[in-house]
Amino acid sequence: MKKLRTYYMHLRHPPNMERRWIFPLAIGSMVSLFLLFLSMVTSPGGTPLFPFYKSVAVSSSFFVESKLHPVPISSLPPPPRFAYLISGSIGEGNMLKRTLEALYHPINRYVLHLDLESPPEERLDLQNYVQNHPIFKKFGNVKVITKANLITYRGPTMVANTLHAAAILLREGGDWDWFINLSASDYPLVTQDDLLHTFSYLPRDLNFIDHTSNIGWKESQRAKPVIIDPGLYMSKKADVFWITQRRSVPTAFKLFTGSAWMALSRPFIDYCIWGWENLPRIVLMYYANFISSPEGYFHTVICNAQQFQNTTVNSDLHFISWDNPPKQHPHHLNVNDMQRMVDSNAPFARKFVGEDPVLDEIDKQLLQKRPNMVVAGGWCIGSHENGTDPCSITGSTNALKPGPGAKRLETLINSLLSEANFRPRQCK
Repeated sequence: MKKLRTYYMHLRHPPNMERRWIFPLAIGSMVSLFLLFLSMVTSPGGTPLFPFYKSVAVSSSFFVESKLHPVPISSLPPPPRFAYLISGSIGEGNMLKRTLEALYHPINRYVLHLDLESPPEERLDLQNYVQNHPIFKKFGNVKVITKANLITYRGPTMVANTLHAAAILLREGGDWDWFINLSASDYPLVTQDDLLHTFSYLPRDLNFIDHTSNIGWKESQRAKPVIIDPGLYMSKKADVFWITQRRSVPTAFKLFTGSAWMALSRPFIDYCIWGWENLPRIVLMYYANFISSPEGYFHTVICNAQQFQNTTVNSDLHFISWDNPPKQHPHHLNVNDMQRMVDSNAPFARKFVGEDPVLDEIDKQLLQKRPNMVVAGGWCIGSHENGTDPCSITGSTNALKPGPGAKRLETLINSLLSEANFRPRQCK
């Protein structure tokens, strides 16, 4: 992983940029040598002619430091922090809870959202679950959006909800580094200790976002049609509808498309929310009339913003099973997909439906997760005996205990950041 960081920094800062420092360094060295020479010149009596310091005869035992042994400094980088949005709809409250437990770590932050289509009882149950959970209560890093948003499938309200969660995470503070959006239909294939350990070695400005400018059929079926999302102005859910007039492809910016699932850096989220340039707002207003806007908004912003174009890693970090050519929805994963999920080395997978038995297999084989408990990490120092939750007693939250998932994830990151994949697949 250290090699990846060195390679990435080499790409960002070419060696010829450092030549400007050679001349000042040479001058400084000459001055230092001259001062050293003066300090060695003595009078006939042995007294220095140019005393730069006074000699003090003291015993070596005078210094406390002489009795101390040097403490080795850890070469391990500090772990990053993730900020998660986990969203769901009607009937997905229990799935959302399970996904949260599988993703939980005390140094991360979490925003949960059940949309307005979910009955009030289901949203209240989720809120009570978070408020009464002893671990969530102790660390206070899980927040439920109580004023639910109306989400229209394929509409811009999905983008608005993502930006809403990101704004909450910025307002709540916390020194987080990456924003990751997931749904209740997603599930991790590695532990948070695996993920935090691997990302510890990565530059914090990388953005994992599947993207391409080759929009193909989407130009005629998504870019040129104009849609209206009633979720922007109605209190009851209704499907998007098309108007008869069509529009041309933008010339003020270039369209990009890709996966709706991503891991975005804190600097880029700041840029999208605060918008010190007008690009994020202009693109957002354009995508308000774009079908399936979650698959294009962030991609178009990041690839048209010069300061972020070279930070993209072309991956959504997911295992998803699609038809060829892809249809509107991916396959629902089951136990028959287990080995393919592991072999993908991806940290997340989707789409899961209900309490499919494959989730139990993931818990058992990959996460070592017990039912109705969070995944135990290096921060959990309690006992496992008699069904006791080891995370009921906590140690250092920065203590990580990566397992085999970290090795798989490192293999994936090595491939994504390789010379063959990293630069050639950026914003083109």
